[in-house]
Amino acid sequence: MSDSLIIIPTYNEKENVEAIIRKVFSLPKEFHILIVEDNSPDGTADIVKRLMTEFPDRLFIEERKGKLGLGTAYIHGFKWALQRNYDYIFEMDADFSHNPDDLVRLYAACHDNGAGVSVGSRYVGGVIRVVNWPMGRVMMSYYASAYVRFVTRMKIYDATAGFMCYTRKVLEAIDFDNVKFVGYAFQIEMKYTAHKLGFKVVEVPIIFTDRVLGQSKMSGKIFREGLFGVIQLKFRKYKRAN
Repeated sequence: MSDSLIIIPTYNEKENVEAIIRKVFSLPKEFHILIVEDNSPDGTADIVKRLMTEFPDRLFIEERKGKLGLGTAYIHGFKWALQRNYDYIFEMDADFSHNPDDLVRLYAACHDNGAGVSVGSRYVGGVIRVVNWPMGRVMMSYYASAYVRFVTRMKIYDATAGFMCYTRKVLEAIDFDNVKFVGYAFQIEMKYTAHKLGFKVVEVPIIFTDRVLGQSKMSGKIFREGLFGVIQLKFRKYKRAN
């Protein structure tokens, strides 16, 4: 039994899903994977189910009825993980923009060094570590995180990062019913909530490589949610769920 579960939301990821699963399972540390699948019309779920016969008790799938948003996919996965014996729960994309080799470093930051949350950071220390993004998108993302630091006073350089490790203790302390955002702002909200609840949030430098196969799920609506949602976060009250 592994102590670590990686949650990977999928929607139309047939080009990537088998490769990412096989890569994770090739790592020296044992991880389990939960695919939260939003009814992809391209057959992503069928690929995962075929692989489940090859990787029993390591690969799991939760199928939902439609494309319900990134935040709700992760919360679904968090609840699933907390009902089981996982102590370290990860977020990761299916498209190899997050290098699976870095999972071990995120794990070490929590398991060995005592962080409550570790963030795979593209911008820690003010250094930009992004490959294959157009400059406009790099600047938008970089300055969005700078804006989050300014508004929240949270000392995280990559507040919008989606490559994360949470300890069980952190997720048990968060009231998921109070998590309001589903897109771009969800990642900011989760980090800020952990920070406000007094947990140690650390950044681990990574190199982010834009997807080669499949289509990005980013949209203007998702970006605007993040931009304006940050202000709302400042005026909330935060208390532990238990």
